[in-house]
Amino acid sequence: MMPCWRCAKKPDMPRILLIEDEIKTLEALQEGLRESFASRVDAAADGLAGLELALANTYDLIISDITMPGMSGLAVCRELRSRQYSTPILLLTALGDTDHIVEGLDAGADDYLSKPFEFKELMARAKALLRRAAPTPQAALLRFADLELNSEAKSVHRSGQPISLTPREFAFLELLLQNPGRVFSKAEIAEKVWEIDFDTGTNVVEVYVNYLRNKIDKGFDKKLIHTQFGQGYVLRES
Repeated sequence: MMPCWRCAKKPDMPRILLIEDEIKTLEALQEGLRESFASRVDAAADGLAGLELALANTYDLIISDITMPGMSGLAVCRELRSRQYSTPILLLTALGDTDHIVEGLDAGADDYLSKPFEFKELMARAKALLRRAAPTPQAALLRFADLELNSEAKSVHRSGQPISLTPREFAFLELLLQNPGRVFSKAEIAEKVWEIDFDTGTNVVEVYVNYLRNKIDKGFDKKLIHTQFGQGYVLRES
């Protein structure tokens, strides 16, 4: 049973898009999000309608189920990202194993939440994504060795060669570039990049380390992303 959301703290008033084909769930979540955020929550009962709303309006957060008739949440996510749509996207899924989690993140989602879930956990994830989307006074240009990241242009180059990253890979690399030489444990990476506590039984962090290595280090003699065995991962020159 969902906890009382009327007691939740009300932050600034974001505009949220909720996409869910199960009508009772859609209505309950829509009411809860409205009460908790004192905000406008638009709702769509299928992926295509959700996509049309997303493209016609400006949202601070999109929450979408994955499994829907017609257009799935993954397809919605991929289509939005192909259009350089940067709004944070939280996917809801009944499939919580690592492969399906990674599939959702690869589609461009910023976070996932496995069903069934408590409403307070959905709120925590939503608040984390809204905080991360807020502008922060950080240096726009980060450099280490021949690697360069521009946080405003959302671009990455190594030795002048452009490198395409997903939003999650970009956030991961940005964390490392902001802290060269510092070793981050898997738990720290999950907290700082995803702003959540990952289940220690999953290997999502390792999967993303491999993704970054293939894009950042592959083909270059000097490797920059290293494993500190028993401790975590670090950005340093060999």
